[in-house]
Amino acid sequence: MSTRVEQKERTRRAILDAALELSDESTLAVLSLRQVAKEVGIVPTAFYRHFDSIEALGLALVDESFVSLRTMMRDLRRGDPALSDVVDRSVSVLVAHVHQDRAHFLFIARERAAGPPAVREAIRHQIELFERELATDLAQLPGTDAWSGEDLRVLSNLIVTAMVATAEAILGAADRPDAEKELVEQARTQLRMVLIGALNWRSKP
Repeated sequence: MSTRVEQKERTRRAILDAALELSDESTLAVLSLRQVAKEVGIVPTAFYRHFDSIEALGLALVDESFVSLRTMMRDLRRGDPALSDVVDRSVSVLVAHVHQDRAHFLFIARERAAGPPAVREAIRHQIELFERELATDLAQLPGTDAWSGEDLRVLSNLIVTAMVATAEAILGAADRPDAEKELVEQARTQLRMVLIGALNWRSKP
């Protein structure tokens, strides 16, 4: 027999899942807690036992969605950090995670452009943290030891921007494997061009 804590956690999970599904057709900005409550099968007042507002629900989904990106970052850290391997491994891991966590990637893509202000800001902040983590990793690569911290962050921003754009393009190419294959090859070319330029870059003294 499940405990009250387990029941509460199941309801919270159901609310998160319902919000992901319902916002798939629009955004959280036009979603009402009554819609979410109806989808879950609870009364609206029960919603407040878990979240203060739709915005608070959105912030929880942002945190949950970026767990996927942090997992992706851990996968990228595995193995020898050789530049020759960075591009193929990065793109392959990105594609795998977009397919595995499609709902969360769709949520990020949608809400960072049209979500409630607090949710958009939370996504922007999380992407910034992601860029900082990547800059720290890039500092371990051969050839970047003489780079300034600012230049490492610039390179990190270029890579993350390209990967976000690629993820959104893959989401838009659902059920079109030929289109996805072309996007993946384009992403590899873009990253190779960025890294080739980076290898010849020298930070100002």
